[in-house]
Amino acid sequence: QVQLVESGGGLVQAGGSLRLSCAASSSRSIFSINDMGWYRQAPGKQRDLVASITSGGTTNYADSVKGRFTVSRDNAKNTVYLQMNNLKPEDTAVYYCAVDFKPTILMSLRSWGQGTQVTVSS
Repeated sequence: QVQLVESGGGLVQAGGSLRLSCAASSSRSIFSINDMGWYRQAPGKQRDLVASITSGGTTNYADSVKGRFTVSRDNAKNTVYLQMNNLKPEDTAVYYCAVDFKPTILMSLRSWGQGTQVTVSS
């Protein structure tokens, strides 16, 4: 399995910025780490994709964050980042890191981070 440790959440005023980080590690050898990304879940709502990035660097964003958020990764550190600029109150949610990995060439699994709270005040 892959363990994920998230950091960087907090309270910020509207228009401000935050940077989330998620470091992946494993006590066992794995075949590969593939897509990495961020989801968010506001109270009473479903968990939705915010942004994702493939191992080759191809990115995908929710329409609501395009132009404001940037996802990136450091493959050498197995870490994914989410730079959030021009934050809005509607961005308030718990943000979860997600990593797709292959423990063997025949298997594909997903690990989730513990979640980090992002609160944007108006």
